[in-house]
Amino acid sequence: MIEAIGPSPFRDAQRVVSSMSRGHRPLVLGIDGGGSHTVALLAEASEQGAVVGRGLAGPSNIQSVGADRAFRELDAAIASAFTDAQIERHRVKAAAFGLAGVDSPAAAQIVRSWAVEAHIAEMVEVDNDATLLLSGGTPEGWGLAVVCGTGSIALARSPDGKMDRCGGWGHLLGDEGSAYALALAAVRAITRASDQCAPATRLTPTILRAMGLQEPIDMIHAVYSGPWDRARLATLAPLVIQLAVEGDRIARDIVESQSIELARTVFAAAQKLKLTASPIPLALTGGTILNGEWYRQRFLEALRNQGLFIASVHLVHEPAEAAIRVARRLL
Repeated sequence: MIEAIGPSPFRDAQRVVSSMSRGHRPLVLGIDGGGSHTVALLAEASEQGAVVGRGLAGPSNIQSVGADRAFRELDAAIASAFTDAQIERHRVKAAAFGLAGVDSPAAAQIVRSWAVEAHIAEMVEVDNDATLLLSGGTPEGWGLAVVCGTGSIALARSPDGKMDRCGGWGHLLGDEGSAYALALAAVRAITRASDQCAPATRLTPTILRAMGLQEPIDMIHAVYSGPWDRARLATLAPLVIQLAVEGDRIARDIVESQSIELARTVFAAAQKLKLTASPIPLALTGGTILNGEWYRQRFLEALRNQGLFIASVHLVHEPAEAAIRVARRLL
């Protein structure tokens, strides 16, 4: 069973009612920040309260863009949520941040200190984005959570609350199965084909056209000195998946390989907590795995081939909603 978890179809109606009745009701913030964008949701603090504002900004992974830019984007997303809600910005009761790149207590403390100094909320929770996904995306808060967007990470939690993780090493050391990994493998295939060290592939004209380039040699400047940084290269991943679907052998090899590597990462996380012997719920988020249905099916098939029995699959389209639930619990 695959269940989609995302924005309520009644959110706009809820916001209309809320705008007429909320007055000075306490508010909370839920923030989901990754390698390509940041989403901030402003909501009423009560358990059944409405989401009243949504803000969007750029990447806020402190490891890939640096703390200064990450804080600017977080602040911009929060400000946008208040603007969307037509509420004057103020310090809310609680805020929960689920951020890619927060992989240690020290990293979490950096963000927490900024949030306190910036008067974001009276109470602040900062954690990795996969941790919040697990809390809000599985039926009982335990199982497996996989973030597969620009980067990738897998988190496991057992029914007794023990946690472990695999992946999340960043684009230089890991991020298997991610959009960046798919795109990087594709541009490398183009360079090898250009050198006649590997077979020709439809990736060459397709990717060069998308990058606005004439020849493979032009990628050197575009990647090392031009605008094609990690986040922008990752946007090429859907083209790689599409060419794989259409039968390009090199693109298909890339997609199959990355889906298997992602499955290995997830299986290893489950194995660490001895969760491989019984059915386990799985929560998925990130543009690569959510928007690429063919890729997602290859990944789920690879998981089955690893011997992992998935009880249910939950597609989480708005992880910031899980952050809202965490923020409400702080109260």
